[in-house]
Amino acid sequence: MATENSSTNGSSIEKSNLDKDFLDLVDKAKIKAAVRKLDLTITPIMTMFYLLSFLDRANIGNARVAGLQKDLRMTDHQYSIAVTTTYVDSEIEVLYINRPYILSEVPSNLILRKIGPNIMMPTILTIWGIIVTLQGFVTNYQGLIACRFFLGLIEGPMFPGIVLYLSQFYTREELSLRIAYFFSSASLSGAFSGLLAAAIDNMEGVGGKAAWSWIFILEGLFSFLFGLITFFLVPATPRDSKFLTEEQKEIVVQRLERDRPFVSPLDKFSFRQVLASAASPHVIIIFMIYFMGGANLYGLALFLPSIVNQLGYSPTRTQLLSVGPFAAGFLVTILGAYFSDKLKQRTIPLLACLAIATAGYSTYLGSHDKHTSYGSLFLMVSGIYGTTPIIAAWLSNNSEPYYRRATSIGLGFVATNSGGILSTWRYPTKEGPKFRQTNIMNLTFTLVMALLAVINAAMLHNANKRKEREREKILAPYAADDEKDGGTRAWVELGDRHPDFRYVL
Repeated sequence: MATENSSTNGSSIEKSNLDKDFLDLVDKAKIKAAVRKLDLTITPIMTMFYLLSFLDRANIGNARVAGLQKDLRMTDHQYSIAVTTTYVDSEIEVLYINRPYILSEVPSNLILRKIGPNIMMPTILTIWGIIVTLQGFVTNYQGLIACRFFLGLIEGPMFPGIVLYLSQFYTREELSLRIAYFFSSASLSGAFSGLLAAAIDNMEGVGGKAAWSWIFILEGLFSFLFGLITFFLVPATPRDSKFLTEEQKEIVVQRLERDRPFVSPLDKFSFRQVLASAASPHVIIIFMIYFMGGANLYGLALFLPSIVNQLGYSPTRTQLLSVGPFAAGFLVTILGAYFSDKLKQRTIPLLACLAIATAGYSTYLGSHDKHTSYGSLFLMVSGIYGTTPIIAAWLSNNSEPYYRRATSIGLGFVATNSGGILSTWRYPTKEGPKFRQTNIMNLTFTLVMALLAVINAAMLHNANKRKEREREKILAPYAADDEKDGGTRAWVELGDRHPDFRYVL
């Protein structure tokens, strides 16, 4: 995608040639240095954003082990409602709560450019830090529900917003690994949360509060303080970066314009672009993949401490044993995304991760020993967590221009969190530790995700071939005497359907 400062004059081909000349004159070492500077100044901040987001959302699992459910006298049904409320509406006796999380994801992506990511994202982090802290002061089920509702409302825009934001700094072939850098913090947050919760368990009774209260208070305060700091660290665009030199800014911008020949000033918001995204076959397929992946991902994120606990380990040992699977997930997530970018391929690395998850679920269902069952969690977490950056990059890579991409990414995470809603109802304590029906569902979902990935790759391959065959026919409605290829109008209106745009497989 071109930047806001790009000129709208001239055809996309002419513009591409100018960019090519500029970049060909730049030493490759300087290009690598510019990308490395982004990796050191943009990606770490986004990683912290998502680490805190996932930590603050999933720490309710650690709080449950530390006594939350018992102290608030909640049933399993009420606990599931408390978790579900973060993602969507729940019926609570006569009280109906609106849809907080999933309904904020698409609109927030559509207004991100207007408000500015440098304002919107730090504001989100600061406010949710306050809400997480307040969770530590709740004294009943109703208070917890209220906090979880507002937490979902505020946190909803974060993941899709980060993916959209990074797509404005990195080329398509670099995106999967950068998404992995920040998303791997989700698995890292699971490991960190376990260690932190184990330490905070020793604060039971401090200040007259239970250990689970301190989990929320301390983690929430940290998020709040970090949110305030990031108002000074997050640039709106590459040209606004305080860390890049002028030459590096130009390098980054020109690389993006070569990678995505779309002219931003012509890419105005319209519901037509939103509908075009929602009707794209590859977006629909990824939507289904994301739903099933979300059911697996959030089930593990929210209930893994409870699963380990029910295998027969003590609460403190459970917190520590929860670290291992998430640490393994961190490594596999990075490796999977690295090879996905290196190979410029999404399908094969995605299938490899799904094969690991399949092995994990199969082992867990077939094992009768608690140590083997615990070991299989490493495969389950690694495989499922490893899929997410690859899927997110695949969706972003194949959706253009900006507002179509913003919609596609938002819809993808609506699907993910809709799957998360399903997972919150699939782990009742009475069915543990095997949760046989749930894990059969998870295994089935994993296999179907693999099938859909193959179908999507085949469909995109055929679409690329069709573009080659029918290039003139596709561009004919946009052709003019001075621009036989339709110029910028063709790029903006056709978006990823432009015959010169190659879908990533």
